[in-house]
Amino acid sequence: MENGRSKKGLFQKFLDFVEWLGNKLPHPVTLFAILAGLTLLASWLFASMGVSVEHPGEEETVSVTNLLNGEGISYIFSTMTDNFINFAPLGVVLVTMLGIGVAEHSGLISAALRGFVLSIPKSLITAGLVFAGIMSSLASDAGYVVLPPLGAVIFLALGRHPIAGLAAAFAGVSAGFSANLLISGTDVMLAELSTAAAATIDPAYAETMNVTMNWFFIATSVFVLTLVGWFVSDKIVEPRLGKYNPADAPEDAGDEEAEDYMAPLTKIEKKGLWSAFISVIIGLGLALSLVVFPNSPMRGTEGTYMDTIIQSPFMSSLVPIIALLFFIPGIVFGMVTRTIKNDKDVAGQMSKTMASMGMFIVLAFTAGQFVAYFNESNLGLVIGVNGADMLESMNLTGIPLIIGFMAVTAFINLFIGSASAKWAMMAPIFIPIMMQLGYSPELTTMAYRVADSSTNIITPLMTYFAIIIAFAQQYVRNIGIGTLISVMLPYSICFFIFWALMLIVWMLFGLPLGPAAPIEYQG
Repeated sequence: MENGRSKKGLFQKFLDFVEWLGNKLPHPVTLFAILAGLTLLASWLFASMGVSVEHPGEEETVSVTNLLNGEGISYIFSTMTDNFINFAPLGVVLVTMLGIGVAEHSGLISAALRGFVLSIPKSLITAGLVFAGIMSSLASDAGYVVLPPLGAVIFLALGRHPIAGLAAAFAGVSAGFSANLLISGTDVMLAELSTAAAATIDPAYAETMNVTMNWFFIATSVFVLTLVGWFVSDKIVEPRLGKYNPADAPEDAGDEEAEDYMAPLTKIEKKGLWSAFISVIIGLGLALSLVVFPNSPMRGTEGTYMDTIIQSPFMSSLVPIIALLFFIPGIVFGMVTRTIKNDKDVAGQMSKTMASMGMFIVLAFTAGQFVAYFNESNLGLVIGVNGADMLESMNLTGIPLIIGFMAVTAFINLFIGSASAKWAMMAPIFIPIMMQLGYSPELTTMAYRVADSSTNIITPLMTYFAIIIAFAQQYVRNIGIGTLISVMLPYSICFFIFWALMLIVWMLFGLPLGPAAPIEYQG
């Protein structure tokens, strides 16, 4: 026991250092503003030095554009509004969240997750929690609020350690955030950033990319990560925690919340879920009818049958389709359960969702300026070409290159929690580099997602980390950051290792990551 405490003490010191260092970084909004300013200065410096490269996709020389001369300053002020409005993830995220917000605030998502977890056999409860956590990324951040406390209550009711249940759910929700059987808002957001970065090298290739670029891989990942999370929970985490002592709980801990979470679905909730499910089936059928038949209105016109689906207006319209597939079932559930009584309730729920997106909108303004300046200056192209040349001279290619990139991403994630914020910075640099080395933007995006998700649960700077600690303290009053990190670290390590191995196998067999999404790039 002393040895364990000693290890916790050393690890706590490391976490204290990480937290101290991470807190020294400015807010992401400020960080992007600083990056935008540094991009302007870099454009002036490198333009003054006459830096240029041969465009990899076209036989022409491209020079760095000075954004601090007269023409550049005019560009900065005249495009500021457009840079914000045209920031790739802004519109797609807000549209998607309008639909998801109705499903969340009507109670559909909470009831569906609770019903799923409570209906499976006790022997599969851990796997069910991990699986439900992974799938909860469909609802953006809703899983963080619903599943960890639900997991703790269920484990406590079964005579198991509540922190183990909380950890299993938290691992699924956060470490498995980039895996899902369906296309989520994360796919849309990251795909838009990747497409914009790829367009700097090969605009024609970028036009063939879509939000399903990683779908085959992330859908398979759900089952792999569920098994890994199940094993880590039952064989590593729960035995290490030992038997739960109720005396560790705060003196004012009550059972009212536990009773709410353990309460079975009411008849009206079940009726609402069945009604919502029927509406989803009808909605999917109507959506597919827009593309699967020869004369479907949103079907492509050239190539094979699959080509006319993949390269079709339907695939370009997945964002509003996904939003509607959440919006309509959310309304149906709300009307059945009376959480929605009229159109004012729907408008209020959508408004509440948009209010919660305030920080993202502010972030989009400064990030949009940075991305626009970076592209206009041609710095991304210059860095990409020179970076590729450097990596080639180091003979760092193939699997070692991908693993190295993932290690860098995982480290950065300890300090900058937002997946979209990091990718907005990294995509314009790393996607061109990888394309120059023959690796597709889809592969680079997937490697980023694996590393980014795996380390979410071990950084105190993750947005919901403090909330998870608050949930845990309802059962162990003195639990702190170090203890929680030590509980979650086995998940992080195992998810990273097995997910990376899965990606390596995918590369070795040359399997597509999604529809028309190859491993290699051939420009």
